[in-house]
Amino acid sequence: MSNEPKRSEDSPPNPRQNSGQITPFEEIRRTNPAGNEFWSSRDFARVLGYVNYRHFQAVIEKARTACFNSGQRVEDHFVGIDEMVEIGSGAQRAIPTVMMSRYACYLVIQNADPSKEIVAQGQTYFAIQTRRQELSDEEMEEQRRLAIRSELRTHNSQLADAVKDAGVIEPRNYPPAEPLAAYVN
Repeated sequence: MSNEPKRSEDSPPNPRQNSGQITPFEEIRRTNPAGNEFWSSRDFARVLGYVNYRHFQAVIEKARTACFNSGQRVEDHFVGIDEMVEIGSGAQRAIPTVMMSRYACYLVIQNADPSKEIVAQGQTYFAIQTRRQELSDEEMEEQRRLAIRSELRTHNSQLADAVKDAGVIEPRNYPPAEPLAAYVN
């Protein structure tokens, strides 16, 4: 459990109380059974201090437009669902909610009310997280590339050995193992 002080469900978290700890954006992050992370638009609106959800819906629509105009599939980043919430009598009612990817959150925060301090902090947070993901993706691609080069080098050496075993004596009759690996980026 967190040592964070409790806050009411209607009030946005104090962004300063989280310095060096989990951000309010990570506090509301959810993960599905497949391990994919997402955020509820209602939780996001509350964190950003939108008292009236209908005002936040306009921000989501701008973000959807930006997503579409950037060539991304909107349905991959903004998924509408009906979320069940308790009402005063203890009964439940379905309310429309949007489940948003990290990219969708980035677009939403870019279109949110810039006069709110939490929005500026969110813009910084999602910009940093986006850069971290880019670096991670680049590192994974570099590791994949090096693994392919190593595998190619091994196969080329095996091929050279097989050619030698087959009686080909002159190296000019078959390519050396190392130069072929240099063609793989």
